[in-house]
Amino acid sequence: MTAAEPSAAAPVTVVTGANSGIGRATAVHLAAHGHTVYGTVRATAKTDKLLAMADQAGVEVRLVELDVADDDSVRRGFEQILDAAGRVDHLVNNAGVGGNGVAEESSPALYLDVMNVNLCGAVRCLQAVLPQMRGRGSGTIVNITSIAGRIAAVAQQPYVASKWAFEGMSEGLAQELAPFGIRVAIVEPGVTKSAIFAKSIDAPNATGAYDAPYRRMFQFYAAGLAQATDPFEVGEVVRHAIETDEPQLRYQVSWGGAELVEGRARMDDQEWVAMGALTDDGHYYRRFHEHFALDIAPR
Repeated sequence: MTAAEPSAAAPVTVVTGANSGIGRATAVHLAAHGHTVYGTVRATAKTDKLLAMADQAGVEVRLVELDVADDDSVRRGFEQILDAAGRVDHLVNNAGVGGNGVAEESSPALYLDVMNVNLCGAVRCLQAVLPQMRGRGSGTIVNITSIAGRIAAVAQQPYVASKWAFEGMSEGLAQELAPFGIRVAIVEPGVTKSAIFAKSIDAPNATGAYDAPYRRMFQFYAAGLAQATDPFEVGEVVRHAIETDEPQLRYQVSWGGAELVEGRARMDDQEWVAMGALTDDGHYYRRFHEHFALDIAPR
């Protein structure tokens, strides 16, 4: 690292998956609010947009090459950060991948690949920072899950499974770390402007039996992307979760976030299953609007 040593007064914050979308916006936003930010990326040679955004904001995001899916890469990356900064005050576990598919058509290998990034990647990173956080008796772990960690988004079984697992791990982690003065915050974005949606276009439908779930999944995202939230709004929620004097465990943000969580909480399980049994798309979209106050019907 050629960058100057971080100020002792500035919090040192690591944002994983900082090269695009929510991670990029969060890294730049925190840097603009006085954090010394280390952004992890899989390849520092492909960070032109991140560096340009940081330059435009007049801030620095210090790049660290790190693949959250690999034990040795995570170990080397955090050794580099701790050698340069001396500590990590806050970790934002943002790195993640999508994973489309209904259960019948999603291989165990796909589940494991998605889980390795979305769950195990976060575990690798928090294990790298928690010993020194415990030693100081302070710190924050912000886990960016998804609204799909609270409601089973149709035809995205590997992604949903990974995010539900990430939610459960995070909830348990909050109790485990409370005695050490370390805060855990779970940020649950709905549909946010991000490259992950452009990359998540798989609809295998290998059996030909699942036209409706795939069609409805893509229609939900088409409607959401038309109203998608700026990722800097997620960055501001992350900053608030770190800095607030009145912390809470979970934060919903972005299009559909609160509506989906609250709507599912009002539904009983029979209503949930019955909605999936609807054969007519128009009827499905109307019922979706009744439960969640979100209009996802095609225009």
